[in-house]
Amino acid sequence: MAKSRGGGGPGSPGGRHHSLAGTRESLAEPGGDELSSLGSDSEVNGGGPEERRVDKFGFIVGSRSAEGPLEEVPLEVLRQRESKWLDMLNNWDKWMAKKHKKIRLRCQKGIPPSLRGRAWQYLSGSKVKLEQNIGKFDELDLLPGDPKWLDVIERDLHRQFPFHEMFVSRGGHGQQDLFRVLKAYTLYRPEEGYCQAQAPIAAVLLMHMPAEQAFWCLVQICEKYLPGYYSEKLEAIQLDGQILFSLLHKVSPVAYKHLSKQKIDPILYMTEWFMCAFSRTLPWSSVLRVWDMFFCEGVKIIFRVGLVLLKHTLGSSDKLKSCQGQYETMERLRALSPKIMQETFLVQEVIELPVTERQIEREHLIQLKKWRETHGELQCKSPPRLHGAKAISEAEPPTHKALEPVPSIIVPPGPAPVPKARKSKEKSRDKGPAGPANGPGAEGNGAPGSARELLHPQVSPHHQSKESLSSRESEDTYL
Repeated sequence: MAKSRGGGGPGSPGGRHHSLAGTRESLAEPGGDELSSLGSDSEVNGGGPEERRVDKFGFIVGSRSAEGPLEEVPLEVLRQRESKWLDMLNNWDKWMAKKHKKIRLRCQKGIPPSLRGRAWQYLSGSKVKLEQNIGKFDELDLLPGDPKWLDVIERDLHRQFPFHEMFVSRGGHGQQDLFRVLKAYTLYRPEEGYCQAQAPIAAVLLMHMPAEQAFWCLVQICEKYLPGYYSEKLEAIQLDGQILFSLLHKVSPVAYKHLSKQKIDPILYMTEWFMCAFSRTLPWSSVLRVWDMFFCEGVKIIFRVGLVLLKHTLGSSDKLKSCQGQYETMERLRALSPKIMQETFLVQEVIELPVTERQIEREHLIQLKKWRETHGELQCKSPPRLHGAKAISEAEPPTHKALEPVPSIIVPPGPAPVPKARKSKEKSRDKGPAGPANGPGAEGNGAPGSARELLHPQVSPHHQSKESLSSRESEDTYL
């Protein structure tokens, strides 16, 4: 049985595994149909695979998760964006160092679908992490894993996007890869183990990249973007709930006053939002746009989305007429208006909302002080979170290994060939008196025609790095 994880304060979830009423149970409430046990594919789509139709994101048409009519980007615009993103990805270090604002603007416009998975890996720093840990995922994948976590993970597999073609089949390749990624994380961070909210995060990543890349992307989210979110007692998410509530006072005093009056703790409505990065709340087109910005700009995007939803749900007296009590308010927050979650509207509101990293960090210090006064020191010592791609890139710069020059012509063992001009000089020297300069050691004195230089021609560092980048980029594209 998975180890028990008790609550960390008033209003906190009671624990982290399936038998407790904490995050696991709260995640199951809003989307009960998606989290119920699905016995077979036919239960999902009403027939065999030949009858199944999916939308552009891979969700089965007719399911609750399938998208309605979408605003399509014109093909010519999409091709132009793809070209710009390819240029950025192939010269990533230069863009990140000198043109980060341009990257941010392009993430706000939306990453082209064909390059989204690759872009997320670059933005999160997971590509660098993978290169620094070659073979680590395969090593973890071969280990048996801790039975107390494996049992819980297995029971959660069918609950993750069961109406998506990747995860619709029990034991299918999507569920297998999801199991591998989550198991590997419990081995990589045994002190944390597994948290149910990690499953939808990993599932979204697997929709866009192979298992190994998804694993390192999950590591970056858990350690850099949302540190402490999935650890024991969920202290970090409780702190961020208080930060969100404090920021709401500035963004929407009406909504803040109403929630205060109803004594609704932020943990009751924002836990799933934040821990799953809205992947189980928003329409899928909006989820992808939010994640594009989240990977670039960090957790402030998650805060902004939450504030926009609260503001437009509870931010006026007219909206509050149907939310007189605590129950009605919670029901309204569970059944958000499709209009405010619509991709174009939501993204624009998020971009324009003036909530900065500095404000979040300042509020974090205030709430941390209050926490210590009421609860004592935090039991989970998480590393400080990094606000987006730029901060991660500066904290973990990529290590460019110097390439060893490789000979293009393999010369068989034997006496090294000597240039013709050199031969004529040596002949004239042979006619003169023999001296130490003409002995066998003369060829190793840095002579231009030495075997070392012929076998290992000097290549400029500029050419080395350029060649290494182009060859690597051609290998890691996942379209």
